[in-house]
This record gives sequence, structure tokens and C-alpha cells, in this order.
Amino acid sequence: MSNPIFNTGAFPDQFSEKKRERRRFYMNDQGGVTEQQRRQAPAQGQPFAAQYGMPGQQAGAGRAGADQLNQQYNLPDAAGSQGAPMTYDDVIRKTVTSFAVLLVGAAVAVALGVVMPGLVMGLALVAVLVGFGLGLVNAFKKEPNPALILAYSATQGFFLGAITMMLEGMFPGIAVQAVMATVAVFGTILALFKSGKIRATPKLNKIFFVAIIGYAVFSLMNFGLMIFTDMGMFGLRSGWFGIAIGVFAILLASYSLVMDFTNIQEGVDAGVAQKYGWAAAFGLTVSLVWLYIEILRVIAIVRSMAE
Repeated sequence: MSNPIFNTGAFPDQFSEKKRERRRFYMNDQGGVTEQQRRQAPAQGQPFAAQYGMPGQQAGAGRAGADQLNQQYNLPDAAGSQGAPMTYDDVIRKTVTSFAVLLVGAAVAVALGVVMPGLVMGLALVAVLVGFGLGLVNAFKKEPNPALILAYSATQGFFLGAITMMLEGMFPGIAVQAVMATVAVFGTILALFKSGKIRATPKLNKIFFVAIIGYAVFSLMNFGLMIFTDMGMFGLRSGWFGIAIGVFAILLASYSLVMDFTNIQEGVDAGVAQKYGWAAAFGLTVSLVWLYIEILRVIAIVRSMAE
């Protein structure tokens, strides 16, 4: 189980370790298959070389031939016929491109807000709904579409720019606080992941998906209350209860980043096609946008309580 952003065609199952294992040769020193390996693997579907050894191979050359083939088949798949494999540098470039477009969208919202502050919030609501739709489309597409991914970044950037500008007017300095906190959390998670301190596990993934479903239901209900009632700009998410929910959401977003890093690492190790770097960039963008929004909201709640 993996991050839902990657649980589509982004990292195809043909690159999974189990399937790669089935594609390898297993040979003894003479180029044949050992009796233990014959018992462990069914004869049907085995490669010819694994069942019968290498034709014409001399016993003296068996070790070199077996080692050479085993070495070749233990390498990552290198994306097969799909082109160059995805690399970390490629993911970084695509992620930077996605965030550049997001920042452009935010700048447009701020510039428009200075001229027509009343209009920008209406457009921000449209932008977040369009961004939500694009997010679902990108998440369930079998092949990553760079244009749709960048469109998602642009709409989410516009929304973030508008909501940040509104809260900045109410709580001066909140934008810098939220950005710095987001960068700090991202850097901490990345450092812990690179050091091996934290990893996504199947058990934690199951807990994450159950928690995120419950959080999504609560958020939709709270959004409806904010729109159709006079409960205020935070709805049910006000006071200490709102802070507790916000901290919980920040933890979910942080673990989403761990899942992103895990999937990117597995994709690079498996040699998936370079185009799936866009799926990785999209996953990171989704997680970081979510993390920023939750941190921004918690800071706003705390500062509203302090006034």
C-alpha cells in the first residue's frame, strides 16, 4: 500500500520486487539450477536458462557466465523500453517546476487582490474547487500528464495566495511564519528519512488511510458549516479543539511526505520510466500544499485566541 498519488500507474507493479525476482536467472557453478531452487520455484514459467542451464557452456566458464548473468538480472529494470529511468535529479527538477508555477499562481492572486480584493476571494473559491477536481484526475490517471499537473499547481497557488493575503491582513506576519514552519517540517522529515529514522510501513499506511478518510469527512462537514452557517471562519475548528485537529492534520500531512519519499526511492531503485517523475512531483506538491494550509490555519487559530 502506498500514497494514493502513487497508487496508480505512477510506479507500475511490473517494477515491484516480487515480479523482478521472478524474472531473474538462478544458476549453479555449472550454469544449471540447484535442486533447492528447483523445489522453491515451479518449473512452469521458468526461464529456459534457469531450467536447463546455458547450452554449450563449459564447466570452467560456468562461474563467470552465471555471475555475469546474475549481475545483469539483479540490476534495476531501467524502465525497459519506456526510455530513460527516473532519477532523483529528475524528480527535483519537475518538483521545482511545479512549485514555480504554484508561486506564479499565488503572485497573480496577490496582485489581483491589491486591485480588486472583493473579486479575488470569489475566484479563490473557484480555484480550490477546480484544483480539487484536477487533483482527483491526476491521482487516478494511469499516465502522468504534465499539463494537468501544472494546472493543478496554478489553481492551488492562486488559492494559497488569496487565503494567505486575507489572513495576512488579519494577522500581520502570518505568511512568513507559515512558510518558515512548513520549510522546517519538510526539512526535518527529509533529514529523518535520509538517515533511516523514519520509514513508511504497511501497518502505518493502513492507519494513515483510515485516519485520512475520517479527517476528510470531518473537513467536508466543517466546510459546509462555514459556508451555510454563521459559525465563523474556522467553523468547528476554533479554540483548543481546532488546534488539536490542526496538529493531527499536520501529522497526517507529514506522514504523507514520508510516503512520498518512500515511493520516490522505490521508483528510482526499480528504474521506472522518467515520465513518472511528474507523478512524484505531483505527490510532493499535494503534500506540501496540504501541510502549508494546516500550519497556516493553526497559526491563525492561535493568534485569534491571543487577541
